[in-house]
Amino acid sequence: MRKIVLRFGLFGAITICVLFLAAWFLADGQSYTVQELIGYSVMILSLSFVFFGIKQFRDTENSGSISFKKALTIGLLISLIVAIAFGILDVIYVEFLNPDFMDDYYARSVAEMEATLPTDEFKIKLQELEAQKTTFTNPMFTFAIMGLTVFVIGFIISLISSLILQRK
Repeated sequence: MRKIVLRFGLFGAITICVLFLAAWFLADGQSYTVQELIGYSVMILSLSFVFFGIKQFRDTENSGSISFKKALTIGLLISLIVAIAFGILDVIYVEFLNPDFMDDYYARSVAEMEATLPTDEFKIKLQELEAQKTTFTNPMFTFAIMGLTVFVIGFIISLISSLILQRK
């Protein structure tokens, strides 16, 4: 089981890193909505290795059968490897590759809020955003949020894959 988890976890980690960096170059200048959509697509695509890892274990190492619990465990371990890799990559991205990202994101968010919210509501939201700004620029927080995002999506994919692939 360990070899399959490591192999498919590394496949997923490499995929998420390569596709994230490719998307960074290709989607540069796009709206954050488009970039977010591309980002979630990259996460889902890279986490497809969860399904293939569970299937590989079931078919080659477990004589064609696997319990739901074992399948879910394999899926979660693969997801964890992908999540850690993406958390590290995201910290590298915001700290070194694109250090102006947070300032740009903040400026765009303020401009969008100002254009869409009434003045009183805008002032309240701006204060909330200001209070959160230091938290979101912390590399450990960035690692945790992005890693957790990938892991939650990986959990959902692991759950679905385990339900589909379980065999007694």
